[in-house]
Amino acid sequence: MTATLLDPAAREWKETLQHVGHDMYHVPDYVVLDARLYGGTPAAFHFEQGGRRLLIPLILREIPDSDLQDAISPYGYPGPVSSSDDAVFWEAACAAFVRTLRDEGVVSAFVRMHPLFSAPSPVLAGQGALVHHGETVSMDLTVSEDEMWKQTRSDHRNHINRAKRAGTTIVFDDWDRLGEWVEVYHDNMRRVGATSYYFFTREHLAALHDAVGDRMHLAVALEGDEVVGGNTFFEYDGIATGYVSSTRRAPKRYADELLYDQVRRWCKNRGAEVFHLGGGKGGANDSLFSYKAGFSPSRHPFHTWRVVADPPAYERLVRERRPEADPADLTATFPSYR
Repeated sequence: MTATLLDPAAREWKETLQHVGHDMYHVPDYVVLDARLYGGTPAAFHFEQGGRRLLIPLILREIPDSDLQDAISPYGYPGPVSSSDDAVFWEAACAAFVRTLRDEGVVSAFVRMHPLFSAPSPVLAGQGALVHHGETVSMDLTVSEDEMWKQTRSDHRNHINRAKRAGTTIVFDDWDRLGEWVEVYHDNMRRVGATSYYFFTREHLAALHDAVGDRMHLAVALEGDEVVGGNTFFEYDGIATGYVSSTRRAPKRYADELLYDQVRRWCKNRGAEVFHLGGGKGGANDSLFSYKAGFSPSRHPFHTWRVVADPPAYERLVRERRPEADPADLTATFPSYR
């Protein structure tokens, strides 16, 4: 049995990915670049026993004014992935996860589960709290294009047709247009009051594309020669996953629906089997979720896993920094001392 925190260059990280189902969120290059945005250290918990493996990508952050750290998932859905679904193996792995974090001075871990990859919920709940936030939406790309169109809500179909009649076009992988689309994206982030983390820069997106190559794509919507919207998305081992997307707001402009429609068709034609759209803000059943749900009937539960590896240190930090919070409640803001 081995249990350790790996750095991105570790041979075991890439080797494990050859044995477990996963997507782009689990790839070292992705975790490295996302850690730069958070200002943390990229890592992955690795567990191996009897030839079976488990991996959890993490970003380690220093807890200010202390010699301790905590861990969070990279942006997206990089929950634990494993070559085994055996509950006894998972129990050993999760217990080792907690011990390893504690031994490394990591007080807590906030892990975003992957809706498309199963994990034994009772085992995870036994080593912390498993919180259900809502559902995510995916498109089944193995069905015919006619069936995908039938599964699309009537208002989306109407808007897609209007966008086509208006002459809106979609162009794939013209990375020279990235800067133009980032301006559109930032305008939208300012409109919705997003936090600074979500203002992904042109430099970050270009670096991510350079790191993962043709596994990352850019689709831009054009009205004439003006970029009015775009999607960045990953295509990895049969799974297409949206990264960030945005369109410029204007009456009777439906570039966003047309982008989703064209991206799914493009990915299907390249052999992808599923397009994971994600869910609402924080997993909520909100207007964003309702919008995505109009493209497909496929739903997946979304959870976060909250782990306290060092209970005395966790309780002390909460008492000192947020005395109004209950350190025993892992279902509210987590970690409570942040």
